[in-house]
Amino acid sequence: MSDTYHWLDVERIAEELADAHPDLDPYSIRFTELREMVRALRGFSELPGHPVNEKILETIQSAWAGEQADAREED
Repeated sequence: MSDTYHWLDVERIAEELADAHPDLDPYSIRFTELREMVRALRGFSELPGHPVNEKILETIQSAWAGEQADAREED
């Protein structure tokens, strides 16, 4: 895995969020909070000229929930 990832790397972001916040319900997080959580992840870097939008945040939220579901199935 590359050390740096961006807004369109939804699966990587979801994995990082699942690792960093295993007990949080992704659907309980407001998009403004989610945006800041992603920005705080180690290795995350915003690309100039590529702002995040609601659709990307929604996709991240869904992928994060999927990562948590997969982790529960593995246990």
